[in-house]
Amino acid sequence: MSGSPLQIVFGTGSTSESSSNSNENPFHKDTLIYPLYAASLSAAFLLLHVVVSSARIRRFFKSSDAPREASILPSESDNGLRARISGLGGPTVFGFMFTRVLTSLALLVLANVPFDKDRREEFALGLTSFYLTILAIFSISTSLRWSRVITRHFNLVSLITFLIYAYRDLVPLGTFTSKPLDEAQGWLIWTKVSILALMAIVLPLFIPRVYSPVNTMNPKGPSPEQTASLISFTLYLFLDPVIAKGYRTPQLPYEDIPPLPDSDEIEYLKARHFRHIDPALGVKKRNLFWSLMHIFWPEYSCMSLLLILFVVASFATPLGVNKLLSYLEDPNAGAVVRPWVWIAWLFMGPEISSITWEYYVFIGTRTIVRTEAILTQLVFEHALRIRLKAETDSSKDSTAASDIATLDSESGLATPSRSLRSEASSEDDDETSASTENATLHSAGPSEVSAVPSNTETLSADSETPDKRKVKVTTKEPSSESTSPAEKKGKEKDTRNMIGKINNLVTTDLQNIVDAKSWIHLVVFTPLEVALCIVFLYVVLGWSAFVGLGVIILCFPLPGFLGKMTRKFSKRKMVKTDGRVQVVSEVMSVLRMIKMFGWEKMMNERIKDKREEEMVFVRWMKLVDLSTFVVNYIIPFLTMLATFTTYVSISTFTLIMKQPLTSSKVFSSMVVFDKFSRQLQLLLYQLTKSITGKVSLDRITEFLYETELLDAHSENESKESEPHPHSVSVSGVLPLDTPSRDKIGFRNATFSWSKDSADGTLTPSKRQFLLKIDELFFQRGCINLILGPTGSGKTSLLLALLSELHFIPSGPDSWYNLPRTGGVAYAAQESWVQNATIKENIVFGSDFDEERYKKVIYQCAMERDLALFDAGDETEVGEKGLTLSGGQKARVTLARAIYSKAEIILLDDVLAALDVHTSKWIVDKCFRGDLIKGRTVVLVSHNVVLTKPIAGFVVSLRGGRIVSQGSVSDALFRDEALAAEVKIEEQELKLAEEQVDAEEDSPDKKLDGKLIVAEEVELGRLGWSAVKLFLSSLGGSHPVLFFIAFLGINLVSEVSQLVQPWYLGHWADQYELHRDDPASVNVVYYISIYACILAFSTFSFSLAAIVFLFGSIRASKTIHKRLVESILGTTLRWLDTTPTSRVIARCTKDMSDVDGSVPSQFSSLVSMTFMMIGSFLAVIIYSPAFIGPALIIAFLGLFCGNVYVKAQLPVKRIQSNAKAPVLGHFGAAIAGLTSIRAYGAEESFKTKSMVYINYYSRPSRVFYNLNRWVDIRIDALGSLFQASLATYLVYLSNERASTTGFSLNMAVAFSGVVLYWVRVANMLEVSGNSLERINRYIEIEQEPKPTPEGNPPAYWPSSGELRVEKLSASYSPGGPKVLRNLSFAIKSGERIGVVGRTGSGKSSLMLSLLRLIFTEGEIYYDGLPVASLNLEALRTNVTIIPQVPELLSGTVRDNLDPFGQHDDATLNDSLRSAGLYSIESRDEEHRITLDTAVATSGNNLSVGQRQILALARAMVRGSKLLILDEATSAIDYKTDSVIQSSLRNELGKDVTLLIVAHRLQTIMDADKIMVLDAGSIVEFDTPKELLRVEQGKLRSLVDESADKEHLYAMANGQV
Repeated sequence: MSGSPLQIVFGTGSTSESSSNSNENPFHKDTLIYPLYAASLSAAFLLLHVVVSSARIRRFFKSSDAPREASILPSESDNGLRARISGLGGPTVFGFMFTRVLTSLALLVLANVPFDKDRREEFALGLTSFYLTILAIFSISTSLRWSRVITRHFNLVSLITFLIYAYRDLVPLGTFTSKPLDEAQGWLIWTKVSILALMAIVLPLFIPRVYSPVNTMNPKGPSPEQTASLISFTLYLFLDPVIAKGYRTPQLPYEDIPPLPDSDEIEYLKARHFRHIDPALGVKKRNLFWSLMHIFWPEYSCMSLLLILFVVASFATPLGVNKLLSYLEDPNAGAVVRPWVWIAWLFMGPEISSITWEYYVFIGTRTIVRTEAILTQLVFEHALRIRLKAETDSSKDSTAASDIATLDSESGLATPSRSLRSEASSEDDDETSASTENATLHSAGPSEVSAVPSNTETLSADSETPDKRKVKVTTKEPSSESTSPAEKKGKEKDTRNMIGKINNLVTTDLQNIVDAKSWIHLVVFTPLEVALCIVFLYVVLGWSAFVGLGVIILCFPLPGFLGKMTRKFSKRKMVKTDGRVQVVSEVMSVLRMIKMFGWEKMMNERIKDKREEEMVFVRWMKLVDLSTFVVNYIIPFLTMLATFTTYVSISTFTLIMKQPLTSSKVFSSMVVFDKFSRQLQLLLYQLTKSITGKVSLDRITEFLYETELLDAHSENESKESEPHPHSVSVSGVLPLDTPSRDKIGFRNATFSWSKDSADGTLTPSKRQFLLKIDELFFQRGCINLILGPTGSGKTSLLLALLSELHFIPSGPDSWYNLPRTGGVAYAAQESWVQNATIKENIVFGSDFDEERYKKVIYQCAMERDLALFDAGDETEVGEKGLTLSGGQKARVTLARAIYSKAEIILLDDVLAALDVHTSKWIVDKCFRGDLIKGRTVVLVSHNVVLTKPIAGFVVSLRGGRIVSQGSVSDALFRDEALAAEVKIEEQELKLAEEQVDAEEDSPDKKLDGKLIVAEEVELGRLGWSAVKLFLSSLGGSHPVLFFIAFLGINLVSEVSQLVQPWYLGHWADQYELHRDDPASVNVVYYISIYACILAFSTFSFSLAAIVFLFGSIRASKTIHKRLVESILGTTLRWLDTTPTSRVIARCTKDMSDVDGSVPSQFSSLVSMTFMMIGSFLAVIIYSPAFIGPALIIAFLGLFCGNVYVKAQLPVKRIQSNAKAPVLGHFGAAIAGLTSIRAYGAEESFKTKSMVYINYYSRPSRVFYNLNRWVDIRIDALGSLFQASLATYLVYLSNERASTTGFSLNMAVAFSGVVLYWVRVANMLEVSGNSLERINRYIEIEQEPKPTPEGNPPAYWPSSGELRVEKLSASYSPGGPKVLRNLSFAIKSGERIGVVGRTGSGKSSLMLSLLRLIFTEGEIYYDGLPVASLNLEALRTNVTIIPQVPELLSGTVRDNLDPFGQHDDATLNDSLRSAGLYSIESRDEEHRITLDTAVATSGNNLSVGQRQILALARAMVRGSKLLILDEATSAIDYKTDSVIQSSLRNELGKDVTLLIVAHRLQTIMDADKIMVLDAGSIVEFDTPKELLRVEQGKLRSLVDESADKEHLYAMANGQV
């Protein structure tokens, strides 16, 4: 063979010469021997592999009894054809493998067919085919593991062989000058090449892959993508079944979505990757980005290689255009490659580029789904470890510094509890760790013993612990930690908006990280493509390309500066978004109270203010984005102008290049300039998204490393760092004199809210609260009673025992202990229930024991309650237990603790929400029952008299200190105040012994027990109502004018962009017309016109963007406003059936889409629509004969897009709805952190979280993969379009080169934009799902809107007169009546008691008076029918105090007077009248004042304090009608007496008071008593008259009372 292979291909030597010369060349230099070389190397490596594996196996078995690895030879157990076929992957795989054997045998036969005297070719191919045959036979006769190894060798050798023959015989077919080297063989060579193509390409592409589970111990069914063949995987054919189902059915069931690959399941991801990212596992502090890179570096390495390949392949189009136009300009210029090769290249090049790109995106989106799963689970698990402090607004007045905050409350949101981890002891002592397993023994440990601020001297001592361990104590001088106030402030953790922040982390921030998935573009893609663009332009246009590069370099600082501004505003915007989400979350949590008070307008203003703060930065971000788009729009034009000008023109002083512009140069460079322009725009997009993603990564990093953890978790972190300079360093866990580990108690222990307050700073509620216990041991096997007034720290004691508070040891003997070996159960004061059935709430993940369960139901007095529910214990309690009354929730929480088999039970005032009758039942049946016997109970209670007989040990608290401890008699002897209180309570208990059941009415129940309705899923395409919502919001009050301006300017802008390449073609045509005299072309003239076109295009583009900018901002504000107003204006029933998490999802993720992706995609779609239509029309105008193929390709593209959207939309809707359970689980877990950690249920909740995450990841993977499906097909159609047009222009048309170039340029532009158009259209429709979800919430059922006619007169109400006529009510239209034909009249100033058993209609009557439920009949308030009044006017003039108090974040003043209508004197009087000062000490430092900070939902105050503030708020409102719905249930008897006295004496004489009775003594001196039964009034008169009615309901209750004489005396006015 003569010359190099390239010379042969391009015809520098003839075939005959090559043939003759081949005989002269040595055999080893012939290309035909290369396959034999490959086979030899393969055989050597395979043999080495077998030897090494066998040696390793032998060594392994000498030291292990593990099961044997698969041998390369078939084992005896593999006998049987069916077993062998199954072991290799099934019949289909085996069929392909057998076909491979047949083809290799066929090649072996053909290799031995003689065709020439020179047998070297037969010899080389014969040996190679023999080796391939051996490999093929072994691949079907050995184990699966070795079969895969052998198959790789077979594919590699056969591919090399095919490439050699393709190089020799196929490549020359595409040239003018060469012929196939082996054409002398005739049919034989083409048969060999065909068989080799089948072996090397077809079979490997189409053989299905064999599934290998990642967890061989627990294999699951494979996902289709895990078994798809290479061709199916490359073209995403494995998604065809989903596409077909989605196209045929309007709604795709979740079950029809392909299963999630096991490698994407969070269980596998957690086990594999958490050790690299979870701070709890010892990961050093670093930005989350680096942890993610450590996990996903293989994926990003592969993506980098794919990007490089994609960039190189993407230059196929400009190269093909250049070569084709060069050929058309001068066909006789000595072209070597035939035109059809470049036409094929115009199809194959973009296809290779498309396949490479889609696989890159496939890996990227798979990585994103995994990242999302990992981060969601990580944030959730970290949230289980953090200490959620009461969140107050620290920006309030500094005068609040002395305000009170008590820890005497339990709230999952504000006082989360300690994680029950078995590894409570030191990690560096295995022996101690083993002995303390499942115990919570806390003593002074490293960095844990911080001295209380004092002038402590250095202490050093050596001693031994009981286990003979040395303990060294060292305290450094306090002066060594002098911290300035500014530094200290900087170190304090900002806990404001923590709940909103956690919600944002797993919604908006996670989405930002997802959107930044292509940050690698900035590192690999952009630099490489820009470099190749410059190289290509240099080859085509010479060194003028570097002038364009200089323009780029000069302009580059502008995008950099704008990117910096984007990051700045993005960070600030996220902070404001946190604040808005926090307010929305808070408003939703107390929305029932807001509606009762008529505060919707005020809350709407509060949310509006937060939204305005957020919109300031949204507006700035959009302006910066616009500026960046304009800059990146201008830079390519300037580059193009500078490059062409340099290439053709004359400068001021010297001749630059003065080269003629030909069509091949103009239009090939135009393709590159277009590519460059898109690259800059993509750079802007990726830069913006990457910056935003970086901000979100920083926020999650801060959450993981900066939020305060419970002591048990922060302990582990501090062990790896230097000890605090002002601390006592103790080696070991046990103090000097640790008692038995079975002890429950404290010694020399101090506790604070958080570490921030441990050094004397204020708690989040603006007051330093320290719980100090010198020594306290609870008694085992009995009931331990904790007593004390409201705010004394009773709940704090339980939380300290549960390790929820920060432990401040004052010396090496400081410790506290709660044994957990036998389990701990906890019932919080504010009952926490899950959104599940009653049964599931009680069992709480324990094994179900029916006998025990029935006992618990009986002892907790729940049998009657369950009988009232149609579904019994299968009734769903709803979010926050909204279907249950306060007493029912308390008993469910108690039942959960009793049902558990925990040895230690902590009960926090579980009797507070119960009436005396039920409380006595609980005490007698439960606390004295067999299920409590032998268990240790620590009970907090206000009710001393009821609990005194069962208490074996009593602790009395006041002001965070222990007043007394011991027996009941000891406590009463040592605490005179407590003894006096008990005497009063004993008397009151007799008076209240017989009372009416105080349970609330519940909404209508359903037979299946379901309350929460399934989230709606839209069907079919994006609905017009959602589109109309967005378009009308864009246009504002002048929609026609807006859209005429927006669309008109966009049209002009796109036309000007189409004129640019046409004008360049016209310019180039001048050189073709003046080929003999190029200098006659007026360069300045053409450059000037071209510059004007570019300037006009830039101006029109910028103007269109500015018009749309203001429209998009208007749309964001309008849609958010309508959404919030709709939610605030909805009915109570809708709120009862809709979880808060769904509303928050609309206000976070969906509104984020409305702010960002929806308007951006809409604007892009409009622009690309004009561009696509313009390009298509340009092709048709210049090539009218091509209209048929063009329409066919356009039709196929629309068909693909339509099929795709029909499948994609239901998947997107499923994905959106699948996110809500994740958020709901987050919210429920955070709300019940204390209970979850007390029960040690963290693992259960983590497991449930992983179930929800997998449920969300499954549709997410399919959603992303469906994008790949449509992209591959649209790309193929675009490539087919431009290749077909090139064929027509080259072979069927006689157009000039300039015209052909323009048409090709338009075809390339159309091919490029059609994919983006389909993609953006589909993305918009998918993102429009957020519009659908928001629009559905805008269209929910609404309460009547205010009208001018509904405003009452200014004097109204002048009295509290109330008249009801034939009132009926139900909770839903057409639902069962809960009130039936009630008629009564109440005079102004009367006190009315309302009594009745559960379900009698007491609460329903109160709700109907406020028109909160559906009513019939008439209600007259001060002479006006309430049905004719605006709801705000009615509800702001009626005040209802519900049983569960609800407060807003802010200050006490904000809660008492949210509109600022009263002076401080009035507000202080209300606090006094409500009884606040009667329960507080005289110490000014420890008193609640008007400036005391109130956390979200009042979580920094006790339940009793919240109830008092709620009463004070009612008094401030000064309503003529005041309703108390069991408002004093959580208040001790002394405070209750003060409040009742205030209600009798402090209210105006014209204030009508309706009291739902909790105790008979409360209402026996009322003016009238209303007795309800089954929704009807059975008695209504004065107590004196009702007691005269024989067989009367009230009289029967009073006669059965132990102190009926006193009740009769009250009724007769003698008391």
